[in-house]
Amino acid sequence: KDEIKRLTAHIRTHSERETPTSVCDKMKYNPSTTKIIAALLFSAVQLNDAFNFPSIPAFAKLVGGGNKAEQQGIAKISSSPLLESQKKELLETISFTKNGKDASPQTQARVLSLVREIEQTYPPSENLLSDPKEIQKLDGVWYLQYTSPSDIEEISADEDAWKPKEAAEGEINIDTKRYEAKGSIQAAGIPVDTSGNRVTTQSFDIAQGILINESKQDFGTVTITGTYRQSDNVPNRAVVTFLTADIALNIGITLKLGFLLAIRAFLKGTGEVGWLETTYIGEDMRIGRGNKGTLFILTKDADAVKP
Repeated sequence: KDEIKRLTAHIRTHSERETPTSVCDKMKYNPSTTKIIAALLFSAVQLNDAFNFPSIPAFAKLVGGGNKAEQQGIAKISSSPLLESQKKELLETISFTKNGKDASPQTQARVLSLVREIEQTYPPSENLLSDPKEIQKLDGVWYLQYTSPSDIEEISADEDAWKPKEAAEGEINIDTKRYEAKGSIQAAGIPVDTSGNRVTTQSFDIAQGILINESKQDFGTVTITGTYRQSDNVPNRAVVTFLTADIALNIGITLKLGFLLAIRAFLKGTGEVGWLETTYIGEDMRIGRGNKGTLFILTKDADAVKP
């Protein structure tokens, strides 16, 4: 404390031309210690002569401590507790809703509010689908934990609600008719119930450039595969072309319905039938929005949510 008082008095009584380094030299303190102390005091004196210490990232930059990656790491850590708290509350809120099927309007509203906070505060990189390193964040198996419409008719619309940009993807004219169901999805046009203990996954195989949707039903397993490309309109949106649709029945028979997808693609002039926009992605959670306005919440851990 005595050293800090002496440094403060010395800085205030010298001309504005003096720097923290020159002060340290005159005071003859150990440079490794005084560089930090003097930097803090010097910055505090300059801030309207008030003792308002700079934030940790700014301080690290001021004293030359740590490289850019380390400074970003400090900033990331400083925001991490809030994000982890939001994700924890989100997972707790969607638990016991049977993948959203039993979610009340009030629960849906709370989910949408938490999701929107996360989306706006921690948006994904615009290079998510174009950078070879960034896209690895999508790789692997993701467990679908919650689905619902992106807005609620029973509750007044939020002006800050998520709204898709160029939803039809221009001349491709992708179907954007609202899908109202909760706790279910449409896989290549096939309605699939994802509620209860019906494990549903979405896998990105980045090396092969394919997307795999799989849902285990009471009668068997539905598997839809396809390719994807980055949208020309929204950088974090993957435009999907479904190629195969198989239903493996429990009795040992597999129905291959890929020919129906081929017929539809021929009639439409394109196989691109939908898109999935990633609005948040972390190591353990991914949030997405679909072309029919559906919200998807997925996790790496199959047991992250109680069904």
